[in-house]
Amino acid sequence: MSRKQREEERVRGIFGRRALLLGAGQMGLLGFLAHRLHTLQVDEGERYATLAEENRLSARLLAPPRGRVLDREGRVIAGNQLNWRALLVAEQTSDVGATLETLTKIIPLTDAERARIEREVRRRRRFVPVVVREFLSWEEMARIELNAPDLPGISVDVGTTRIYAEGEHLAHIVGYVAPPAERDMDGDPLLELPGIRVGRAGIERHHDLALRGRAGAVQLEVNAVGRVIRELDRREGVQGQDVQLSVDAELQKSIRGKIEEGTSVVLMDARNGELLAMATQPSFDPNVFNSGVSAAQWREWTANRATPLINKATNGLYAPGSTFKMVVALAGLEARVVTPGERVTCPGYMDLGDSRFHCWHRPGHGGVDMRTALKVSCDVYFYEVAKRVGMDRIAAMARRFGLGVPLEIELPGTRPGLVPTREWRQAQGRPWALGDTVVHGIGQGFYQLTPLSLATMTARLATGRAVQPHLTRSIGGRPVRGVRAEDWPSLGIPERDLRLVREAMWAVVNEQGGTARIARLPPELGAMAGKTGTTQVRRVSREQRERGFRVDQMPREWRPHALFVAFAPMENPIFAVSVVVEHGTSGSAAAAPLAKDVLVEAFQRLRPGPGGLPARVAEAPRSAIPPVRP
Repeated sequence: MSRKQREEERVRGIFGRRALLLGAGQMGLLGFLAHRLHTLQVDEGERYATLAEENRLSARLLAPPRGRVLDREGRVIAGNQLNWRALLVAEQTSDVGATLETLTKIIPLTDAERARIEREVRRRRRFVPVVVREFLSWEEMARIELNAPDLPGISVDVGTTRIYAEGEHLAHIVGYVAPPAERDMDGDPLLELPGIRVGRAGIERHHDLALRGRAGAVQLEVNAVGRVIRELDRREGVQGQDVQLSVDAELQKSIRGKIEEGTSVVLMDARNGELLAMATQPSFDPNVFNSGVSAAQWREWTANRATPLINKATNGLYAPGSTFKMVVALAGLEARVVTPGERVTCPGYMDLGDSRFHCWHRPGHGGVDMRTALKVSCDVYFYEVAKRVGMDRIAAMARRFGLGVPLEIELPGTRPGLVPTREWRQAQGRPWALGDTVVHGIGQGFYQLTPLSLATMTARLATGRAVQPHLTRSIGGRPVRGVRAEDWPSLGIPERDLRLVREAMWAVVNEQGGTARIARLPPELGAMAGKTGTTQVRRVSREQRERGFRVDQMPREWRPHALFVAFAPMENPIFAVSVVVEHGTSGSAAAAPLAKDVLVEAFQRLRPGPGGLPARVAEAPRSAIPPVRP
């Protein structure tokens, strides 16, 4: 073999070995690829198919419509209306700041709005939409849609917003809603949805979970960059349950039209504790909270000395004055320190040590028994009874009538008030003197009671049952417990004692010499039983009394508060009412006539019959009835 042939043979060998190695490598690579294809398509095919489907599909929660709040006649007092809004999905834009900067040129955003949006973007997951602007006009929507290519992550959506048809008339009862704060986030994904609202006050807050409803879902097909191509499936959310209240919206509006600033009126069904109206002046418009309260509006509210944001019917604190004398009388009867027929002489004052305690009637009432003392509101009589019975037993009786204790009404933040005791005073490092007991016998002193608690006291006096004030008649169409008189236990007070006090209250309004004769009802409506009260807000010195001062010549803020409590009709009571007129000077002149007007209108509007007060409420088996309070 020649040298040339050997060289060719060597080259062919090298080529063959290389071809063999290359072929082996190719076979190995093909084998690896085949193995991976088998793994991807067979072993893990289902997993990757799911991932691909998830990339193609986008599932989003839908906020459910909030349940409505209705009055006793089925009128909608808190409902929903459509709301067009701009949303931002952070994961659909590479630069949130740049997107907002572009949007600001289209629809101006304030620095506060931008700060709020950026804060929510940081707080929420990037795929959760954030509300940029609500209540868009047609022009604003058109500008956003026209510039959509330059606004990645921005979309226009339609949701619902809360609307309060009666505005300020029922604001303190219904309350209002607002976007959830960080403290509200309890893991419920519903609270992360754009436009969702939670109850912040009143019924909206108490029944928030029932009103909130359950979220729906929508399945969308999206492209590689997340833009929606089409909607594939939609499951609407379940609307929150409707809550029906015991109040009558038209009666409430009418009462508010009769009262002035600083006045509170509570009207209750005395038999079962249902609140029919709870009117105070001033109030506020809860619709303002839908679009956000401006700093200027908030300053106006908080600077107003009349405190429009505070429900004075549940949170205003007042000494009860002579409206408390029925409690003192019952405490004396129960302790057997006084009898109904025992007469106490009233010369116009009582001396106790170096102190003199005056009766409102300076000449005095002469000899009076319990019924007469209540009718003419004799202070000296109740000084004497209080001195005999003692403050602790008076306070114990007051608590049985719902005074100074928490009331289970569905209004968060309701104040229980205060009925003082010797122990309470001693805890403050101060002794309790006998003179303190005497003053508290006529409803003055350290008492702090609300108009709601006074109405509750009156309803319990009228019925002898421990009724609790409440607002809810039904939830989701099912009546709640507490709408029947039998749902409430007896107070355990002898009927003869209650009857004596009721007859004295009847005399206050209907007999000559009573302090509220001006408040008599028209005969066809039956007789009212009531009690006037006047509470000092400023001490009157002996020197002023000797000079013969006149209350009507004092500055208004120094004048006494005027109070009146009543129930009607005298036989088989239906309504209980309390009225407080701040600086109204006289319970008989300012509060009693207003209570009469309220009761007349209640009889005319609600037209109670033998079966009770009419109201549209769905019936349900008693076993399915939920409690009025959780």
